[in-house]
Amino acid sequence: MSHPPETLDPVETPTIEAATIESAATRLATLLTTGGEGMAAPGEPGLDFEQVIRPRPLPKGEAPCDVWAVDGGQAVVADARCLQVVMTRTSRVRFRAGVCVQQDAEPLRAYLLGGVESRAALAQLDLPLRHDTAVDANLVRDRWEWDAVERCVDEADEGALVLVDGDLWPDWRIPTDYVGALLERGSQRGVLVVGVTKHSSLSRGGAPLLGQLESEAEEAFGADARWWAPVASSRPADDSSYQAEARDRPTSALAVQLVAARLDPAARFSFRIDIPAGTSPEPVLAALAAVSDDAAFPGYPYPLAVADGLAACPHWVRQEAWLALDEHLNEAGVGLEVRERAFADRHRLMERA
Repeated sequence: MSHPPETLDPVETPTIEAATIESAATRLATLLTTGGEGMAAPGEPGLDFEQVIRPRPLPKGEAPCDVWAVDGGQAVVADARCLQVVMTRTSRVRFRAGVCVQQDAEPLRAYLLGGVESRAALAQLDLPLRHDTAVDANLVRDRWEWDAVERCVDEADEGALVLVDGDLWPDWRIPTDYVGALLERGSQRGVLVVGVTKHSSLSRGGAPLLGQLESEAEEAFGADARWWAPVASSRPADDSSYQAEARDRPTSALAVQLVAARLDPAARFSFRIDIPAGTSPEPVLAALAAVSDDAAFPGYPYPLAVADGLAACPHWVRQEAWLALDEHLNEAGVGLEVRERAFADRHRLMERA
């Protein structure tokens, strides 16, 4: 069925320059040197940012007696595009009185994803997700990371810190209620769950926020200072005043506050840190600073650095997994030619030609 042509109003667009490295560098330079207004956190609706974000001094406190750290890794073992074999691994580390007493590099989990195979993988995640939820390695890794956090909360001593690599928002497919309930259970046990993000997407005026704060803090306190700055708080989902004020403003089921902090005077960088709402940030950050003074990783919580190493899925781990998979396929009667046709990366082969 044909339709008469419609008359469309002309769309006003900004001047578009040619997409070259030079034009990208010019625009990037403008953002990095002049950005200063308009806070943003891509992919994180429901945040209320501070009116003024200003660094303030941070004292170093006493290290908690019990500190846990959780991290996760992932890798694609074989990729036929319509089918993928992915693996994930989580790690848990425990420091008591400053001594590492537990290192768990948990077993690799391998999943076949793609088409109807993803339904089986989805069922194995044991989460209240829709049957048509898309499954990928990110979801699988995140699900088991939070499972590890849950076990840490259950096993930790009262007053413990449980450190999570990344922010406290779960993968977008995992209900935030799940993490909210976990934070609440930790609070009831006197256990605090804190997220530390190494590479933040927070921005101000379109430019990276943490870089701006590092520069401002150095100007205010000197190059060798420990500092922190409140950044934002999640907008409560059940706060009727927000809903009345602007019904289209997204809210969050997670009650979390975001801060930036440089945790050691020798640290080169600051990090984004997520803390459950209602918790006074400075004592938490002071305690975190006390476990962030290792000479190898100044400014980053050392328990998380250990967990990161245990959870990693580097090239050799991926290669070993592929060799094991290939051997099983061979034993199952899948010929070499079939295996190569299924998993050969034609794009990479063309680039190498």
